[in-house]
Amino acid sequence: MKKLRIAIPTKEEKGLEDLVSDVFGRAKNISIIDTLDGEVKEVRVLHNPAASYRFGAGPILVKTLADMNVDVVIAGELGPGASALIEDHKIVKVTVKSGTPVNEAIRVAQSLFS
Repeated sequence: MKKLRIAIPTKEEKGLEDLVSDVFGRAKNISIIDTLDGEVKEVRVLHNPAASYRFGAGPILVKTLADMNVDVVIAGELGPGASALIEDHKIVKVTVKSGTPVNEAIRVAQSLFS
């Protein structure tokens, strides 16, 4: 059994029906998707605790995701600090075009683990 916890910065609060945000650290929402053997088991939408921070939003969000045991981050763009911290936490980074539907982004990430 392959379990994955995927985090995606999203534009709204629509879960699987949402779009990947243009930003990572300052995205208003983060969709957390738990999958088991490629099947979505749970979807939660969290308000990004760092969205309004003037500085350090990316690293704060990475710490939050690491504490949640996220395996994969899918984003349109990652800053250098957030990107390095994601690697430090052994979280897999997947880059997709901003505006990609969340369902499609999940399929891209899961194909890497097949």
